[in-house]
Amino acid sequence: MNKSKLNEAYKKQLKKLFQYFIQGLIVLAPIGITVWVILSLFNLIDDILPNLLHTIFPNWIGKNVNGDVEKTTGLGFVLIIAFVLLVGWLSSLFMVGRLVQVLDKVLENTPGIKVIYSSVKDFLEAFAGNKKKFDKPVLVNVDAADVWRIGFITRPDADELDLKEHVVVYVPHSYAISGITYIVPKDKVKLLDKISAAEAMKFTLTGGVVEIEE
Repeated sequence: MNKSKLNEAYKKQLKKLFQYFIQGLIVLAPIGITVWVILSLFNLIDDILPNLLHTIFPNWIGKNVNGDVEKTTGLGFVLIIAFVLLVGWLSSLFMVGRLVQVLDKVLENTPGIKVIYSSVKDFLEAFAGNKKKFDKPVLVNVDAADVWRIGFITRPDADELDLKEHVVVYVPHSYAISGITYIVPKDKVKLLDKISAAEAMKFTLTGGVVEIEE
């Protein structure tokens, strides 16, 4: 075997190894990033909550010989989840639900606070709860005749803006939490009734990288 063939075989092996390396990254990167985010959040809560509890209830959580607040791994995370579940359960009760509604109205009518409170509340309710807005995925034509974007109908009409036969469509950006709101004629919109809203959102946010599961 001459030198050129040896070099060619060597290059093929390197190329194959490189392909294996890339394939390994594709498999491990999503898993590693997901685990890292979860552990970081886990540790962050575990670092903050014990110090907070020690400040409020110094007799419940003491300090070790080094003067640091004693920590129980996972306790902060469990307490946060338990607290959120408790609030969710209490808010479903009639009397507590009425109190939450009163507090909700107070916050929504307090100058300065209402902007932040209403924005966060509406944004969360758009994704979950009884007022979900991003549940109607569509294709919307806003750039050119045969160019389409994936969006979500947030209002079935635009009568408040004196635009008859128009709908309000929110188009999220890929790899970002931002997006654009379009008010377009109804004939510029095609309903995506064969895929779920979650799949449409995932497809859009990842720039079309993921496969759509019908």
